[in-house]
Amino acid sequence: MRSTEDKVDLDSDEEIPFSSSHSAIKMQSTDCETSRITSPRHLSHRWVLRKMNHISPLRSIYVVLIKAKINMLLPFGPLAILLHYLTGKQGWVFFFSLVGITPLAERLGYATEQLAFYTGSTVGGLLNATFGNATEMIISMYALKNGMIRVVQQSLLGSVLSNMLLVLGCAFFCGGIVHRQKDQEFNKATALVNSGLLLMAVMGLLFPAVLHFTHTELHSGKSELALSRFSSCIMLVAYASYLFFQLRSHRNLYDIIDSEQDNNAEDSDEAPEINQWEAIGWLAILTLWISILSGYLVDAIEGASDALNLPMAFISVILLPIVGNAAEHASAIMFAMKDKLDITLGVAIGSSTQISMFVIPFCVVVGWFMGQRMDLNFQLFETATLFITVLVVAFMLQEGTSNYFKGLMLILCYLIVAASFFVHVDPSNDDN
Repeated sequence: MRSTEDKVDLDSDEEIPFSSSHSAIKMQSTDCETSRITSPRHLSHRWVLRKMNHISPLRSIYVVLIKAKINMLLPFGPLAILLHYLTGKQGWVFFFSLVGITPLAERLGYATEQLAFYTGSTVGGLLNATFGNATEMIISMYALKNGMIRVVQQSLLGSVLSNMLLVLGCAFFCGGIVHRQKDQEFNKATALVNSGLLLMAVMGLLFPAVLHFTHTELHSGKSELALSRFSSCIMLVAYASYLFFQLRSHRNLYDIIDSEQDNNAEDSDEAPEINQWEAIGWLAILTLWISILSGYLVDAIEGASDALNLPMAFISVILLPIVGNAAEHASAIMFAMKDKLDITLGVAIGSSTQISMFVIPFCVVVGWFMGQRMDLNFQLFETATLFITVLVVAFMLQEGTSNYFKGLMLILCYLIVAASFFVHVDPSNDDN
């Protein structure tokens, strides 16, 4: 057993780069001495970090690829590629690709959070939402390139539904259980702004669907597509205006979120584990690896639907978004349990807003340049589901408070949506 002085030195060697007071470090080390004496595993972890501290690339690899327990799922990615070439069993390729992408999505969120230490809270939050949706965007681009327009539409719709019902519901439920003595509060003003944008997105998706199913197009087969492309450009302008509103003209509305993020970092004594350029490098590497796996995932979707006897709608709307939202799910629950509801809403509702107002219209514009007939007609069943979901969430947010019962209702609503898509047959092939 090492002496107390040795352990203090061990901690101080590691903490000096992020501290301004050597005496504070020694006091902090003495306070948690008892727990560390009884945790040799913790000492072993400290010893490994100290040995790697002077070899930055090795330490970065350890922190990003080895330290987190979810990284145990990383080998499923290469296994999916091997199965693709050796067996050709699409069901297993899809399942292994899905599992392999899950830790990559979580690590992408981690690398973004590390970069946010150097960019500041507001820009960091925007980066978090953007790279949090990177998995969905990459999968959508591959599917769009292969002409799988319904997969693009349904996976993006599923991501919005998952964020608003499952992610936000789990966050409200877990936060409400931890803080069950009171109702948790959040900023109503920012929540209402996001609710308005989500309702605008519903409007953009509703009119092309109504135009199609009422057979009232001026030019049959053309007016619906033209309206979708025009509406997509308007939605992109609206989202750009929202960014200006959030980052420049009305920053005071978001000062609470910024101060909560700063206080949260101070209270938990957090410090970046990797430097700025390492974070940028890992973002590039993880995005590339997700892109590779997404190609195999998209190619295996149709075969997996037949092999697993699951509807394509259920795979696209329920299974794919759960994987893509892994990072948001963990972050939203963690902040809710810390009574940081504004940050939770920024992660869950902010991500839904970005997908509905930026990613979906962006895919329409990209499909336009690719020569693909990607439009905003998501069919009546999907559009009605989104409309009801936005209304339910808007009613939940209007009071500016949350509790475990509201979270439970959102989770149960998501289960109803999942069951609906499990028994839903996509009629698009019959209509077109």
